[in-house]
Order: sequence, then C-alpha cells, then structure tokens
Amino acid sequence: MCAEFGLVQLINYLEQACEQFPDRRTGKNTLYEMRDAGLGAFAVFFIQSPSFLAHQRAMQLTKGRSNAECLFGLTHLPSDNQIRNLLDPVSPTQLQSVYRQIFLELERREVLKSYRVFAEQLLVAIDGTEYFSSKKIHCAQCSQRVLANGETRYFHSVLTPVIVQPGHPQVITLEPEFIVPQDGHEKQDCEIQAAKRWVETHGDFYARRRVTLLGDDLFSRQPFCQALTDHQLHFILVCKPESHPHLYATVDFLAVKHLLGTKVVRHWNGRYAEISTYRYTTQLPLTADPQALTVNWCEVTVTREDTGEQL
Repeated sequence: MCAEFGLVQLINYLEQACEQFPDRRTGKNTLYEMRDAGLGAFAVFFIQSPSFLAHQRAMQLTKGRSNAECLFGLTHLPSDNQIRNLLDPVSPTQLQSVYRQIFLELERREVLKSYRVFAEQLLVAIDGTEYFSSKKIHCAQCSQRVLANGETRYFHSVLTPVIVQPGHPQVITLEPEFIVPQDGHEKQDCEIQAAKRWVETHGDFYARRRVTLLGDDLFSRQPFCQALTDHQLHFILVCKPESHPHLYATVDFLAVKHLLGTKVVRHWNGRYAEISTYRYTTQLPLTADPQALTVNWCEVTVTREDTGEQL
C-alpha cells in the first residue's frame, strides 16, 4: 500500500468493525470479546500459520507477552474452536466497512494514482472463487453440485473484485460478494447473480471513482451489461463466438465488406518478433433482440513473425 498506511491503521479499522459484531452469547461466559475473535482470526490469516495462536498462547505463558499482543492488541487469545463459535453466526457484510475505509484512505493518500490507466480509469477484475469443498461436510449456506458419479459436492464460493494494473505485482481488494442461498429464491445462487448484487450495492460509488470492470465471458450477457450501464460503469468483458453468435455474424459481415478497423503492431521481445493484429468496430448489437444493447468490439491476435505460430 504505502509507508504511511500500514498494519496499525488496518487493525484499527478491523477492530472498529469487530466491536459492532452481534454477540449471541447469554449468561456470564464472555471471557473473550467479539474483537478478540475477529482479530484472532485475522492474525491467523495475516501470519499464514494455522498454529499461530497456539504458539502465541505458549509464549504468553512462558514469557508473559506474545507477538499477538504486540502486533494485534490481543490480550486474550481464544482457541480456534472459540473463534469459530463466536464468528460463525456473524454475517460477512459486517466487514464491508473495512474495505471501503481502506479504499478511501488509499484514495486520500493518492496511492490509487499509480493504478490508473487510460482515461484515468481504475481496472477492477471480477471473478468467482471457491474457498471450501467437501462431499461430506455441508451447511445451510452451501452451494452444491451433482458429480458425474452421482455424488454431491458441497462448496462455498465468493465473488472477489480487485483493482489491478499491468506491471503492479499487488492488487487491491474491494468488497466481496458471497455466493449463498438468497431468501425468497428457489434457484441456487450463482456467480452472475452475486455480481448483479455487487453492482447494485457498490456500483454508484465506484462509478464516481472512474472504474472499468473486467470479466470473462460469463458476464457479457445483456442483463448484466445493462446493469453496468444503468450504474454508469464502464466494462471490458470477454465475449466468445459460441455464446454471441449474432454479434460475431455481424463481425464476419463487416470483415467481408472490409469495414472493420485494423491495426498491426510489431514488437521485439528479445528472442523473436511478435505481431499483434487488432480488429475493432463500434455500436454492434450484443444480441439479435431488437432492444439489444449496442457495444464496442475489439479482438487482438498475437503471432510469431518467424513461424506464424499464434501465441
């Protein structure tokens, strides 16, 4: 991030959020506060060691002080089971404010300037990822898939938007959207529905920050593109010929009539020359529907100059 914005400030944001976690415990069994559980879980992932808290408890007993206390302000160290019991009922939305605070702080300190590209846009890549999978363990929040052998696989997944920039080894994570069963919906939740919720919740805020969304072919469908347009979000989405036959039929027609824009760029990579051939056009209907959204289209093909091999 930057020298002035580090772990201390991040923990401060996280601690504020954890103090707002709902606590469902009753009675006097409240040795650990919700912030202890939240910061304890964060410490495990930050250090990337599943045995971190156990090691810290041993250190505290033998030396009277631990790294967890110095780094994360943890005076009480809950066990893994205690952390799970306290945090399992907490909705992930309780942590949304932390992502927004970090973004605003990076914006205020002008860290985001180095991530901006053409037309001062921030590129935000959206994609889904699974973070749990089992054929035996499952819960009410699981998604499920029937395998070819008839077995059911249960899994948890999440949509993870991140700010990216070519040449930057780090990305900046924005608010995630978890793919979980939705109240009042019979169909299983999915990546595209999660993306629609994310746009509905956060689209206006990031549109004002000049954001362009990047996504694969899954997202280049009329309803999602229309949602992005409604929130004045720019987008660059993959669209494959097999999923967009009408669009590519139009492209083929324009190519035959020599009406596509073209540009050829030669680049020496130190070993051989790469030839990048660009084809592009504007205002194509996304589908065959008379009410179809019109989009700009671009294609790049990279080949080796010496062999003609497509890279």
